[in-house]
Amino acid sequence: MKRKAPGSFLFLMPSVLLLLVFFIVPIILTICFAFTNMALTGAAAKSLEFVGFQNFINMFHDPDFRISVWRTLVFLIFSAVIGQVLLGFILALLMKEKNVTFRRVIGIIVIAGWVTPEIVVAFCMVAFFSDNGSLNQILGWFGANPISWLFSFPMVSVIIANIWHGTAFSMMVYQSALDDIPKEVEEAAIIDSATGFQIVRHITIPMVKGSIVTNMMLVTLQTLGVFTLIYTMTGGGPGTSTQTLPIFMYNQAFVNYQFGYGTAISLVLLFIGIIASLFYMRSMKVKV
Repeated sequence: MKRKAPGSFLFLMPSVLLLLVFFIVPIILTICFAFTNMALTGAAAKSLEFVGFQNFINMFHDPDFRISVWRTLVFLIFSAVIGQVLLGFILALLMKEKNVTFRRVIGIIVIAGWVTPEIVVAFCMVAFFSDNGSLNQILGWFGANPISWLFSFPMVSVIIANIWHGTAFSMMVYQSALDDIPKEVEEAAIIDSATGFQIVRHITIPMVKGSIVTNMMLVTLQTLGVFTLIYTMTGGGPGTSTQTLPIFMYNQAFVNYQFGYGTAISLVLLFIGIIASLFYMRSMKVKV
């Protein structure tokens, strides 16, 4: 077996260093800080101490943490799994084999939300859902009274905003996967009198399940980290009605200055992402 020249490893050093500095070291520091009383205010700010699992014990006894986990799951399921993943798949399916002009027009409308920065999406959605916003103007044409969407239905508002912002990514992933399905397979199913639903269930989904799982994992991890969109639209309120884990973590770390507690919350967020990814792979029977 031919041995590699020692000099060849020098070409990998920049990548290894970047990986260490911007990925490995921050993860190690996060894990270490999660087990300390690191803070900028109070008695704990004077001396950094190892507190074991105390941050996690306090966390699970904190009712605000438990409700934040629940709201994170609600936001994740409705805006990512049901919203972006399912809607993206339906859009890709409807656009399959349509003419180029139709695909371009629909594609531009959907992709506009994805290419727009999250902070701009948030301001657009505030303008859309505000008391004098576009939605109430449209409802007014039909004689409906204006609704304070951001106060009466804050979670629904941020879910719709996240769906609009992220659906285009799922649609493009599924479009690429659907284009790779051989036409002969679907034509054979049509000759055998299979309905459209049967073709999608027994042919399309099994043949693109790898793309489905990959997309669900990426969308889930992205949605778990959504902060700017929610914070700009509602600030986590009214009250704590849209306080997901990233908002709760920010408040603990950068408002209350309890960095140890905040990093412990970030580990829980990471753990939820890992559990969700494993669940997707196992439920779809996809091997890595």
